[in-house]
Order: sequence, then structure tokens, then C-alpha cells
Amino acid sequence: MPSETALAFANTHQSKFLQHLKELIAIPSISTDPDHKTDMQHAAEWLQKRLLDIGMTRSEIYQTPGHPIVYSECLAAGPQKPTVLIYGHYDVQPPDPLDLWSTPPFSPTIEQDYLIARGASDMKGQILVSMSAVESVLAQKEFPLNIKWILEGEEEIGSIHLPEFIQEHRDLLACDVILNPDAGMIAPDVPTIVYALRGLAYFELRVYGPDHDLHSGMFGGVIHNPAIVLAEQIARLHDEQGRIAIPGFYDRVRELSAEERQALALLPMDEAYYLRQTGAPALYGEAGYSPAEQVGGRPSLDVNGLYAGFIGQGSKTIIPAYAMAKISMRTVPDQDPQEIHQLFRTHLQHTMPPTVRWELTMLGGGAASISDLHHPAVTAFAKAMRTVWGKDPVFKREGGSIPITGDFQRILGAESVLTGFGLPGDNIHSPNEHLHLPTWSKGIQAIIHFLYEYAIG
Repeated sequence: MPSETALAFANTHQSKFLQHLKELIAIPSISTDPDHKTDMQHAAEWLQKRLLDIGMTRSEIYQTPGHPIVYSECLAAGPQKPTVLIYGHYDVQPPDPLDLWSTPPFSPTIEQDYLIARGASDMKGQILVSMSAVESVLAQKEFPLNIKWILEGEEEIGSIHLPEFIQEHRDLLACDVILNPDAGMIAPDVPTIVYALRGLAYFELRVYGPDHDLHSGMFGGVIHNPAIVLAEQIARLHDEQGRIAIPGFYDRVRELSAEERQALALLPMDEAYYLRQTGAPALYGEAGYSPAEQVGGRPSLDVNGLYAGFIGQGSKTIIPAYAMAKISMRTVPDQDPQEIHQLFRTHLQHTMPPTVRWELTMLGGGAASISDLHHPAVTAFAKAMRTVWGKDPVFKREGGSIPITGDFQRILGAESVLTGFGLPGDNIHSPNEHLHLPTWSKGIQAIIHFLYEYAIG
């Protein structure tokens, strides 16, 4: 059978696949740093060439006002066969702080079963999982389906130019389903399919008082302290039940169905799981929902950063001229980030005292997404995972955001299969990011099985 020979090919080429992953990881493609613009172009060119090497018949680089987008295709199976569009991003987070790395971040190092490097898990490792699987299939010279690729270089800075590219190239990107391996697994022995993602609305709130810092002895009690005002505003954002206290915030929140709550209850993500992952002394959250339901199916609001006045060592008795907070809100399907922005602004208009002035800036956002659990591609991927792991996958709602999933759904009208072979402890975005190589190898097998399963319907 073609699938068996493809699996055999993958098994005998593991060292080559790993070498290609190391080559890509060694390119410091840090999208947020202008000093790495040349590296971004280098990474795009590496991917363009590699896609041709594995058997794709077309591979092109499209320049954007930011970083390049790589498109590739092999349509040899013909129009009667389904088309899978594979998504990935080749940009990575900055490696700072460098002194916390045990090995140089762009010198991939293997220690026991782990490959340590920036981008090893998020998501160069996931791109190479997909690429290695497709290479194994194309090497058989039988094409069970059509493959397209879209690889961007701006995911870590908000996929700034990708939605416009998708809109302008709808015909080029037309497909039956999108394979997006930018999610992940709960544990090495728990194959996972993600069917929903939370969205994001990100804000900066500034509160201004006097036009310069003041002596707190001379003016304390007379001038309203912006840091206190900001702290009071933040304290009002949740009620005693852990619910977000912005009027109208929950008006569009879709309740979890009985089927979903039953599926989420099967996840090995109870209170003990989150305590192990975080080191927190206890959990916090909205009353009436399990941890898995809160993270995947309910919205949240968090303060990501605070600044006010003197924060150095020692003492300095001032009333600061301003205070600032970075605030993010994770949204769920049917919530509109722009509507959330307006609700937040209206809330502040009613609660801010007249003793200060304030500014609210929306720094970014993206809609939540939810996929059809019964889509043929989801069924095919579940069967593929069952074959490789010997057990049914779990279906998970992810707490994080991949806004491009909603853009694909909205612009191309195509569902996504969200998966990936990274693990919660991979330290993505942190020092010593790493990839569990045995799970990575199983991922290659799973995608091979998926491509054949989906092709036969």
C-alpha cells in the first residue's frame, strides 16, 4: 500500500528530516527585530527551495510591506481529488534573556529526547513535521490529493499582512480544508485535536493626573493619584464570582453545549494538572465551570503589565504623573473584538473619576474560531492519530489565539484541522524552548496517515 511505503520512507529518513529542521532553526528569523530582516528573507528562501526539493511543482516568495510569504503547490492529483492547504509561520520570538539559556538559542542542541533551540516547537518543528510527511508521500510518485502551502513570517507580530494576502489571492489559496499544526498536544501519550480557539482584544489604558510627578507630602490627599485610580479601575473589572464586570460583555457569549462539556470533561486537565503546570498555590476562575471549560470555552481578562511612578530600588515619595496598564481579553465564538473595545470604553466613561484624564488604545485583536467536529478532515485526522497512538484523540478548545484561523474561515470559507505535536512544557516564547523528538516523529506518521485517509474519504 502507498501509505506503508510512505511510512517506510519516513522511517529511513528520520536523520535527514532532523538535519533539515536544524538548518531552518539555525536561521534567527525574529520578525519583531528590524536587525533580522535579512534573516527573515533567508528563512523564506530556505523554505521556498526545500518545498521544491520535496516534490512541490511550484514554490514562490511573495513580498509584503513586512516579511515575505511563501506559497507552494503540487496539484498533480487533479481536480477530482481534495486539496489541503497547509499553514505555518517561520518567524520566532526573540530569545531574550540570553543568560537563561543552557545552550545558544540558534544552535540546535539535542539532549536526551529533546531538541533545544528557539523555534524548535513554535513552530519550525511543526512546519518540518508537515514537510517531512508530505515528502514521504510525494516520494511514492502517487498523489492521493493536492497540496498547497502558505508560510508566513509575521505570526509573532500579529499576522499583519496575511489577511490582506488571503483576500487578494482567494483563488490561488482555494482548498477543501486547512491543516494548521500550530496548536499542540496535552501530553506525549494524549493525541489532541483542537476544534476551537479563543480570540483576542488587547488594550493599553493610561491614566493621567498632574502634568509632572509631585511630592507626596506636599500634595498627597489633594491630588488624585493616577496609580490608585488605575488600581481601582482594574479591581472593578471582575466581580466576586470571577466574571468580567463590563456591562454587556457576556451578551454574545455562546454557552457550551452538553456534548462539548462531556468532551471537555474527558480531558486530563483537572485542577491538579494546572497546578503542576503553573506552580500556583491555588486556581482562580469563574464559578460554575471546570478549569478546561474556563480556559477553552469562557472569556477571560488579564492584566499583562503595569507601570506607575518610581519602581527602582529604595524609596522616592511621589505622586506619579501617569499610570499605565496593558490589558488583554480572550474572547469566545460570536464575540466581536471591536464591540468589546466599545463596551470597555463605555464602561470606563461611567467609572473614571473627573479628577483624572485617561486614554484607551486598542493595540490588536482577532476573532475567536470554532470548527466542525464532524468535518471529514477532522474524522480522517482522528483516525490517523488513533492508528499511530493506539487510542482515540481528545478534542480540546484552546485558550490561546490563532486569529488567522478565523480569517481562513471567513475569507476562504474553509474549515481548519488544528493540531500540532508540541507539548505544554516546551517553553515556547521562553528560554530553553525545546521539542520532544519521539512525539515529533509520531507526528510525521500521523500526517502521512491523514493525507491518505482524507484522500479516500
